[in-house]
Amino acid sequence: MDAEQLREMQAPLKARYREEPEAARITLKASSRLGEGVTCSVDTARGMVEAGLHPATGGDGQSLCSGDMLLEALGACAGVTLSAVATALGIELRDARVHAEGDLDFRGTLGVDRDAPVGFEAIRVRFALDTDADEEQIASLLKLTERYCVVYQTLARGPALTVSHERLA
Repeated sequence: MDAEQLREMQAPLKARYREEPEAARITLKASSRLGEGVTCSVDTARGMVEAGLHPATGGDGQSLCSGDMLLEALGACAGVTLSAVATALGIELRDARVHAEGDLDFRGTLGVDRDAPVGFEAIRVRFALDTDADEEQIASLLKLTERYCVVYQTLARGPALTVSHERLA
């Protein structure tokens, strides 16, 4: 896909969202269900996947780790955004890779140390690019990728979170 094809594909959406701002507001959803042992089945667009405890919390490593899934979502979103931005800017990427890694202190989630945080303390995203673009173009590419990557911006801003419950009949 080239920049013109991308613009043509997105033009009707952008026009509609300018005219009807509420049409751009979409609620994405995910659901899961407790599985065998200490697992949870997550319904994805590609089918069910089973998440479980990370080996650092007693898991056997056979199930997906939700922390890994978070980093995978960040890598996927950053990669798609990078590709779209490069296309829009006319920057050819012969190859590109996104690496996301995060640091956790499992004492927090295991309740071993009340002062240890639960969750990632730091997350790093690194891009490896094969391109003829100069450093100024690459800086612009990465700045715009960071700006428009939904998962990155969600993690950076920390959205409002709520929890509720209902009883199953």
